[in-house]
Amino acid sequence: MEQSLSFKLETFEGPLDLLLHLIAKNKLNIYDISICDLLEQYMEHIHAWQEQNMEIASEFLEMASRLVYIKSASLLPKPEEADQLKDQLAGELLEYQTCRQLAAMLAARTEGFDRMVREPAKVEPDQTYLLTHEPPMLAHYYLAAVGRGLRRLPPPEAHFTPLVKKTVISVSSRIVYVLRHLFGGKKLKLQSLFARSQNRSEAVATFLAVLELIRERRVALDDNDELAMVEGVDEP
Repeated sequence: MEQSLSFKLETFEGPLDLLLHLIAKNKLNIYDISICDLLEQYMEHIHAWQEQNMEIASEFLEMASRLVYIKSASLLPKPEEADQLKDQLAGELLEYQTCRQLAAMLAARTEGFDRMVREPAKVEPDQTYLLTHEPPMLAHYYLAAVGRGLRRLPPPEAHFTPLVKKTVISVSSRIVYVLRHLFGGKKLKLQSLFARSQNRSEAVATFLAVLELIRERRVALDDNDELAMVEGVDEP
């Protein structure tokens, strides 16, 4: 009977845990990580998990892409970015290593934790401001604070005066205006109506008046852009 071989893959709490394991296993320098060697070992674990049909957490795949990016950046003519990324990764690994060591120390002391309980001590915080700042910096932040206060105030009345005092031109008044210029069989260039407008509101009202008159078939617009009254329309 043929016997199948099986082996158990190691489990890790996260990608940093796996990286620390690989660094210790391959005796790499955590302060000057060889990204190529580390990436190769890391991907071997990823592929081994995939062959065992194990579900891979997204954080492990994210770390793999991060290592690939650092390796790609190191191949550029100026690998300053790669050095910064390596230093950042080394810092995270050292921090994680310290946390893991402290966790192990605390785990060894859990036996006596239930006998080391006391009420929290009341500590009065010292609220004395000890920092010093240059006068220009204080003036800058003072003006910034004053500016924020002013922005909360309502806009001055002068901003609304042009809107309130603005004359409203009604479409009805412009309809009368157009019909009076066309009464008696006169024809009028469409453009001339807008040339006589004193402001934009009057021009818009005139345009709407012309559209309304055409819709009601009281005036007609020919191919030469001339307006004329339709026969049978009375004087306004």
